[in-house]
Amino acid sequence: MQWSYTIGRIAGTDIKVHVTFLLVVGWWALMGYSQGGPTAALASALALLALFACVLLHEFGHILMARRFGVRTPDVILLPIGGVARLERIPEEPRQELLIALAGPAVTLAIAVILYLVLRLGGSGAQVAELSEHQPFLAFLVTVNIYLLLFNLIPAFPMDGGRVLRALLASRLGLVRGTRIAATLGQSLAVIGGLYGLTREEPLLILVAFFVFLGASAEAAAVETRAAGQGLQVGQMMVTNFRTVPIHATLAQAVNLLLSGEQREFPVVDNYGRTEGILTRDNLIKGLSQRGPDSGVAEAMTPNVPTVPPTLGFQEALDRLRASHLPALPVVDVSGTLVGLLTMDNITDLLLIRRAQG
Repeated sequence: MQWSYTIGRIAGTDIKVHVTFLLVVGWWALMGYSQGGPTAALASALALLALFACVLLHEFGHILMARRFGVRTPDVILLPIGGVARLERIPEEPRQELLIALAGPAVTLAIAVILYLVLRLGGSGAQVAELSEHQPFLAFLVTVNIYLLLFNLIPAFPMDGGRVLRALLASRLGLVRGTRIAATLGQSLAVIGGLYGLTREEPLLILVAFFVFLGASAEAAAVETRAAGQGLQVGQMMVTNFRTVPIHATLAQAVNLLLSGEQREFPVVDNYGRTEGILTRDNLIKGLSQRGPDSGVAEAMTPNVPTVPPTLGFQEALDRLRASHLPALPVVDVSGTLVGLLTMDNITDLLLIRRAQG
């Protein structure tokens, strides 16, 4: 996700924060400052950070349960709506996704119960119904964890309740239809919540609704893309009619290739046909402006680009292409021969055709 920054790594999972999360922390601190000065500002910020520590524990409930079924979690992102643990794949069995989805709320429930027992054992006579966010720090955490639990159990994607709903629907309707129904429900509730936030002038509710809507849309699109690409290999998706650029060529010669056809990314090869890098249109324009048309392609290209074999599966190939932040990757067979180009445009066209064919 754009505008996300890694702040640490726990048990092989990157911990990231979205810039909007930092804005929320600042906003809470500002609200505290307006009510009680610097001390209140610090207390408000620390309270919110403590809350998101609970959120992080919630997400690791999902992560640890997913690992029981062999599903890795590359990263978890802290957002204003909570945390999002990104699974490398959706479990094949709906029952497994159901257990993974319920593991997070189970952790939140355990946190709330433990903190409440600490309150009672410490001499507090507070009842659950009497707890509020305006009470002391520990009571605040109990209250907000209860709110967090109830919020996550809303049966709308991408909350945990929506994932539970998707797992139940997928067991009867299939993954794609189940995801579409859960995502549509999530988007509908996000629109209602956003409109309510506008009428009540609640900016935080509007922000939450915005992220819920985007999360539901992204998950539905990802599942449909994965389903459309099921069974495909790179050899079926790659561009086979392409031109290469010699590493000793000038940018002026590369311009002629760019303008002579529709190709926008060119593998750069040595005298033996081995791939040395890739020259994108952006590389070319930047090289022309900084070095001039008589400079060499080798000075402007992106070197040491990852290659993919033609037998690589759809999802892993798509992940590698996205991780490279390049518009195309060279496809190289076992002998080291360049046999194609894997481009996002070609993948998109193929998926559109497969969807049209059902």
